[in-house]
Amino acid sequence: MAEPIAPSLADAELAAFVEAVRRDPGPPARAVGAVELRRAQRLRAEARPPGPEMAHVEDLAVGSAAVGARLYRPSAGFRPLVVFLHGGMWTIGDLESHDRVCRRLALRIGAAVLSVDFRRAPEHPWPAAVDDCVDAIRWAAVGRGSGAGVAGPIVVMGDSSGGNLAALACLRLRDEGGPLPAAQVLVYPNTDLTLSCPSARSKATGWGLTTDDVAWGAEQWVPDLSRRAGPEVSPVYAADLGGLPPTVVVTAEHDPLRDEGDAYAARLSAANVSVRHRCEAGMVHGFLTLDTLSPAAAEAGERVFADVADLLDLVG
Repeated sequence: MAEPIAPSLADAELAAFVEAVRRDPGPPARAVGAVELRRAQRLRAEARPPGPEMAHVEDLAVGSAAVGARLYRPSAGFRPLVVFLHGGMWTIGDLESHDRVCRRLALRIGAAVLSVDFRRAPEHPWPAAVDDCVDAIRWAAVGRGSGAGVAGPIVVMGDSSGGNLAALACLRLRDEGGPLPAAQVLVYPNTDLTLSCPSARSKATGWGLTTDDVAWGAEQWVPDLSRRAGPEVSPVYAADLGGLPPTVVVTAEHDPLRDEGDAYAARLSAANVSVRHRCEAGMVHGFLTLDTLSPAAAEAGERVFADVADLLDLVG
């Protein structure tokens, strides 16, 4: 039985959203499949109000593999850069699903944002998405982004499975001698594909994202069950987290991924990495894309954007 809603949700709008999902959760992801899930997500993105206008928005192909990406610049002139990696269980999500988030982020922090259209499972299982994200970060870090108005520190940021990719990209870049981004921002990240943390059970259903949907996504991205506890896909199991850049980890109270994100923040701190960690009380997974539905979700997103701005000040 799912836990009761009131008064644990952050506002009435979020409570109504969760109640509606509980009344009609729809079929599980594994019964729908990636193609139909992507179609449904595109429809939701199209129905959402557009994000703020930007001075410049451009679709690019970046890096040695010509990875698709979209660059947002809130104003003219050279800007620091946030490389943004979208969520979506490694299988859905794209430039459109997180277009509004990227526009809000760019406007709030006054930096450029590069949203990466990395390859998705099941057509492209691990390590394709990590390869693409590393390629995009290297493209920006070695100066090729200067032609697109990028200058100054580079931060990598991801939400959900995008947080997983951001963490994995930083680990690979550290191990391969860089160039490391100046900071990483992980928002309700997947860090444990085994889904063995307590919140994967206590928050398994009834709060939007279900543990079974995450498990399905992990199966698509890493079909080999024996590999899912490996540090190359589950960063919380990395033997050494030292040498990583300053990090923000933000989790949500009512999220099956909460405990694995919290655990990763604790391990980073134990490895003497500078960490700002917060669990958003009364919040659910995916709040960055719920800003038009819930004022509390919008405020939680603004706090994340403020964290990014603070990081840029710190590393700039």
